[in-house]
This record gives sequence, C-alpha cells and structure tokens, in this order.
Amino acid sequence: MNDRECVDLLSWALPRLGLRWKGFWNVRRQVEKRVARRLRELELPTAAAYRDYLAVTPEEWPVLAHLCRVTITRFYRDHGVFRALERQVLPFLAAQAARRGRSELAVWSAGCAGGEEAYTVALVWHLEVQARPSAMGLRLLGTDIDAEELERARAGRYPHSALAELPHNFVEAGFEPMNGCFRVRDDFRRGVEFRLSDLTKEMPGEQFDLILCRNLAFTYFDDPLRRETARRLAGRMPAGGVLVVGKHEVAPQACGFSAMSQHEGLYERDG
Repeated sequence: MNDRECVDLLSWALPRLGLRWKGFWNVRRQVEKRVARRLRELELPTAAAYRDYLAVTPEEWPVLAHLCRVTITRFYRDHGVFRALERQVLPFLAAQAARRGRSELAVWSAGCAGGEEAYTVALVWHLEVQARPSAMGLRLLGTDIDAEELERARAGRYPHSALAELPHNFVEAGFEPMNGCFRVRDDFRRGVEFRLSDLTKEMPGEQFDLILCRNLAFTYFDDPLRRETARRLAGRMPAGGVLVVGKHEVAPQACGFSAMSQHEGLYERDG
C-alpha cells in the first residue's frame, strides 16, 4: 500500500470513526504500516479491497480504530507545561481545594498510554509542590483505551532512555534500578490508579480539579466529537478546575472553559 492509497483510505474512513484527517497527517506513515500489516493478515491485495471489506464487515471498524491510534508519550513532555503546573496550577488548585474544606486533590490523565504523564505529575507534586508545607494529598487517575499500555503503566518500569527529559533530581528520587530498567518508587505510586476507558464513549464518574487531555481529543477527534468531549470534560470539573490540552491544540470555545495560558495549553473551568 503506497502513501496515496493510505491517504484515500483514511480520508474515507476517519470521518466514519469520528476522527479528522487533518490530525493524522504527521503520523499517517505509522498508520499506513499498521494497515498494510492488517491487509496481509486478511489476505487483501489493496487498500480498496480493505475498504470493500469494511463496508460489509462492521466488526472490523473497531480494529481499524485501534490501528489509527498513535501514541507519542514520554516523561516531562513539553517542559513548560510541567513548570506551569509546578509553579502556578497545582499550588492554586491545592489552595482552592483547602478553602473548600478538602484534603485531597484529584487529577485525571486522559489517554495516559504507558503512564509517563501521570507519573510525571506525581513527581512534580511530591518533589516540588509538596516540598512546601501542605497537608493536601493527591489522587491521580490515568485512563486509556489500550490494555497493553495500561499494563505497562501499572508495572511502572521504563528504559533509561524514557527518563532522558526528566530533571536529574526527579530521576534520582523517583526511580530505582530494576533488571536493566528503572521502576517508579512506591512513594510516587501511592494514590495512582490506571483504568481501561474509551474517552469517546465514557468518562469517570468522579470530579477532578485538574484534567490533562493532551494531543488526543483536540487533535484527532472531528469537530462535533471535540465539542462534545470538551463539554463532558467540563462536567467532570468544579468551577476553577484546570484543563490541560496539547501546546498546539485549542479547546473549543463556549464549552465551559476560558484560556489561562494558551501557549501552554491551560484552560480554566468557568464558574
């Protein structure tokens, strides 16, 4: 399958999955390799034949949706975002929660993949924010549609290369060597939970002070699904809660959020 065939297939299929072609342009080569492998498994000669197969095989659509899911994740991805969380957002949310008589901050990493983002937030909280006097605890949920990625997150073991962007003190304090890799220490795993969940179909029932939904809904979902997702995310937050999207994403307007720092992808839940 060549690039033109892949583009034609995705241009036809993605809208039927509630996804938008524009978001996939930079990652289409990865999707192309996966779809080509699937064609070989099905013994189909061309992308056009796969399109015909999809037209008469409804159960294949979830398979294609999984093939189109591209995960790009690493610890401390986009340094400025985590510096803003450390210096501005997490202290603000902790103080707000304390004024409301709460003793725990709730954070959700949506589309958490292998857990790198969730554990980065835990490291920032315990090593930087909680280094200042505070009785506030942290409850952190990571959700993803990929069961294999979630198993990796629960194991909390990563190659040394995955830690390359983390500050040195985070690596020293947060990880222990184990069988040729690095494991997140237990102190930073307490209060961290991972669940299987499809953001397009369901959301956790809890409320969250901080939601990270980066480089997922507002890149790959089509316009109606993006707006619906933004409204549902707003419904999972109290007034003054903070949503973090990707640095190159924009949360839909009139969906319950006001920009705090668009440069870092920070939005505040309207009161």
